[in-house]
Amino acid sequence: MVEATPVGIAGLAVLSALGRGVEPQLAAALSGAAAFGPVERFDVSGRRVGVAATLGQVDTLTAELAGVIEAACVDAGLNAAQRAAAPLLLALHGYPGATGCAVELAERAGLAGAGRIYIGACVSASTAVADAAAMIGRGADRVVVAAGYLVEPDQFALFDAGQAMSADGAVRPFSAGRQGLLLGDGVAAVVLESGAAAAARGHQPATELVGWGRAGDAYHPCQPAPEGRGLARAIEAALQRAGVSANAIGYVNANATGTQLSDAAEAAALHHALGAAAGQVPVSSTKAVHGHALEASGLLELVITVLSLQAGKLPVNAGYLAPDDSCALDVIVSSPRPVATPYALSLNSAFGGANTALLVRAT
Repeated sequence: MVEATPVGIAGLAVLSALGRGVEPQLAAALSGAAAFGPVERFDVSGRRVGVAATLGQVDTLTAELAGVIEAACVDAGLNAAQRAAAPLLLALHGYPGATGCAVELAERAGLAGAGRIYIGACVSASTAVADAAAMIGRGADRVVVAAGYLVEPDQFALFDAGQAMSADGAVRPFSAGRQGLLLGDGVAAVVLESGAAAAARGHQPATELVGWGRAGDAYHPCQPAPEGRGLARAIEAALQRAGVSANAIGYVNANATGTQLSDAAEAAALHHALGAAAGQVPVSSTKAVHGHALEASGLLELVITVLSLQAGKLPVNAGYLAPDDSCALDVIVSSPRPVATPYALSLNSAFGGANTALLVRAT
């Protein structure tokens, strides 16, 4: 595999139940202040679980996506001509209006058009980021990636019926006593840019995407492969693409959903991919504060990873009760850790055995 040319993260914007903008995301991730509470957006009276992480006042998903796309382009300092040459890659839950939504969003932001729509469950956004980086590697100057999920009754009902959601109102990744996931709002956008395009306009990104990997398990429609081989291959591909050793990794923002099988499989994947370094790399899952944003998870968590590197502090793993022998990792508990190296992994997995790894570096 040929090493990838680093791709600058030129601009970003985000909202979740933690608040609007980057500041509340980082503050909650570092303090472990979870945003879970009773669902008031729709009726949950007949449900086993009635808790999620929802932002109090939200517009339509299209409107919220338009807002973060515009804010990310402004954050990147893009002018009209630069926007007009940048395609939009959009990750969201599949529905009949998805194509029209993407076209509308691109037009509203003055972008080159809707390049692709990603509906591949919980790796949708991270897959879009990897594709954007590949497009830039093939000569594109910049690509805008956006993703959004607002907690709604249909997916809530499905996860509740499947008894996948935590009945104790908390998400406890990698912890003994974990009971499952909780859903959460997440809407985010990033502008990815080639080094040459950034230099031409005098821009120096604070963080770069330096590697990415994707791999499948083909094990079960819902359950992860117990040994985590697919995710391990994705991690290994990201490291190889970046030309980076496992010992260089200073943080892993894990996919960990707080479910028994998934967290154990991810821990196994980290040990397979990182070897002896797996027990020494600080790990946490920010789903413990903002919930699972489904198709938008990969982008929301990538943004928080980037913000953490820039702040020089690593997020805590909220909800943690006690160690679990199946998750033998260096989980960040109690308080944030200082950033020790410039490299961090953001991992995501989805139903059907899809796995992604994004490797970023603070410049």
